[in-house]
Amino acid sequence: MKIGIMQPYFFPYLGYFQLINTVDKFVLFDDVQYIRHGWINRNRILKPEAGWQYIVAPLESHSQKTLIRDIRVKNQMQDWKDRILRQMVHYKKRAPHYESVIALLQKCFDTDEADICRFNRDCLLHVCEYLNISTSISISSELNLDYSEVNDAGEWALKICKQLRGVEYINPVGGKDIFQPWKFSQNNIKLSFLKSDLKPYSQKRSDVFEPGLSIIDVMMFNSPREIRSMLKLYEIERASVEKVNIEKIAKKTQTPSFYQSLFFYPNLLEFLGPEVLEFAMI
Repeated sequence: MKIGIMQPYFFPYLGYFQLINTVDKFVLFDDVQYIRHGWINRNRILKPEAGWQYIVAPLESHSQKTLIRDIRVKNQMQDWKDRILRQMVHYKKRAPHYESVIALLQKCFDTDEADICRFNRDCLLHVCEYLNISTSISISSELNLDYSEVNDAGEWALKICKQLRGVEYINPVGGKDIFQPWKFSQNNIKLSFLKSDLKPYSQKRSDVFEPGLSIIDVMMFNSPREIRSMLKLYEIERASVEKVNIEKIAKKTQTPSFYQSLFFYPNLLEFLGPEVLEFAMI
């Protein structure tokens, strides 16, 4: 089973859905601290004439250390959903799929759900249904996961994958530096990275193309069939153990010898490959 893990974003960009579409199980990671000015409760769409603007779900007051799972939408501000729909009106003049997307957004907004993660999960499911994506989407805080012995940022995903019995973990390529591939190899889990190829599409404007906008913008100008084709525009890069990681393995086992490291990690030989092995044995 291929697993992807991301924080629960608010109508995220196309690359997020590429990852969802690529894996068998997608986990919304809400067991970490909410960071302001991220993508949990906001995203970007086109402005009427030029540039882009934010769409925002307002949040209840919370402390700086509040976890995402405890963040609540400020639903007493009854007009915030209507405001977002009003921000979409300018698309009506030029976007061929305006009516379908507005109907989709109204379905997303037809809820009193205040938990931001669950709200975003439900929106993701509606969008996935529209795009014919059948991947299972779960919320980490609802899976009764054990995070003991997580020592660095790259181990959260490893810990989750082990408990969900995943055989491959796929992460956006931009986050590859936080992972230590040998740890995944030690646990018989492939570590891979998704590199998106986000090609421009017509936004029916004469000015420069605005890249990386919310999936809402993509759906306004492209049919579900066209987006299905766009979802396939990526490369998967298999993680490789860097030479420096051999030293880390030796330190981890508290043995100076590379051969002794192979004793403690027998599947390392297959994972490293001939070029790294040749370097290590010099």
